[in-house]
Amino acid sequence: MRIGFIARGGVANMPLKEKADVILCAFHGDEVVYEKELKGETEYFERVARVSKTVGGVFVCGCKTNARGHKRKSALVVENGTVLGVSDMLHAIDNECASGAEVGVYQTQAGKMGVVVAGDLRFPEVFKTLSLCGVAFVVCPYEKAGERELALIRAHAYCFGVPVYFCGEGQVGIALPSGELAFSSEEDIAFAKCKNTKEYHLVETRRKL
Repeated sequence: MRIGFIARGGVANMPLKEKADVILCAFHGDEVVYEKELKGETEYFERVARVSKTVGGVFVCGCKTNARGHKRKSALVVENGTVLGVSDMLHAIDNECASGAEVGVYQTQAGKMGVVVAGDLRFPEVFKTLSLCGVAFVVCPYEKAGERELALIRAHAYCFGVPVYFCGEGQVGIALPSGELAFSSEEDIAFAKCKNTKEYHLVETRRKL
């Protein structure tokens, strides 16, 4: 599977001649106001959908959304020009934004995909829930990132048995269930190939009812 990472510049920075199965776009300051989108005053979703249709594959973009004053950190998920949904960050950290309601799981042509949004990277239970849902891989659009975030995706991939594709401003990476960092880059745009391999174990326990 070929993975594309856009660490800076947003969708406008995507080279349209490049093809990839999954493309991740880090947060870059865009705010989507749902009311304006519905009225046709803005066209962020449409713009991402057009790019997705041109390059093919699954497109996951980090963005800030605003629903009647409730601001959230979100990830827009588009496949071949069709919007599959929007996943919100589940945890409200320091009242910076509102919390979301449910984990993001999408059935895509690349496989069953789990979405972790921004600060949810710090919460292992999100990855645990996604692994229990049987996802083939997890994607995480992030904001400004560094070595600490790479250490976290390695830990989560190892503990919960699924590859993690991460894209933040300043750092992108792929972590495998072995705990190995298969790819990392500090470039604004990067591409890598990776084979999805899950590593689950059945753990049985007994308890008195």
